[in-house]
Amino acid sequence: MLHKHLFLFVFIPTVLVTLSGCETMSRDECASADWMQVGYKDGGEGRPRSRVEEHARACAQAGIGVDRARYFAGYDRGLGFYCTPANGLRAGRAGQAYYDVCPPHLAPGFLEPYRYGREIYLTHSRIDSLESNRRSREQRLQKMQGLQGAQADDERRRLRNELADIDQNLRRERDRLQYQERGIIWQ
Repeated sequence: MLHKHLFLFVFIPTVLVTLSGCETMSRDECASADWMQVGYKDGGEGRPRSRVEEHARACAQAGIGVDRARYFAGYDRGLGFYCTPANGLRAGRAGQAYYDVCPPHLAPGFLEPYRYGREIYLTHSRIDSLESNRRSREQRLQKMQGLQGAQADDERRRLRNELADIDQNLRRERDRLQYQERGIIWQ
């Protein structure tokens, strides 16, 4: 019986803390919100329009409503800041998700650099993964230094072949990155 009460004592506060972590705004933030500024911030960060519903749910718990007209006026102004070519490149290079928020007249100018930046981000990710794999193989090879026998020789040969393949892939990805970095025309 004590275990059951201990479980409730630990479990319920954990759930409440976890659920409260999903709120976008605190009670105090809801009470003092300048909804135009909140919208501007969300638009400027490229958040989806549905973000206002998250704010509305968080503030409803505090008994406070959202001024949607002011929120969307700010949101649209924030998108004007977000949906620029330079920001598209920055967001892509940072690996940030794009939520299809840019209006049709701004989307092409944002998306081309965003996709280019995203390719650079993905190339960096592949290089990081290859370097991690290389370190792992090198460590395994180091551990095998004192081992004797045909099986150990075969394992060392296999690891050396894997290292050679990884090195070849690393060279290719680094060349690709160098090419991508030189090709940046959006600044």
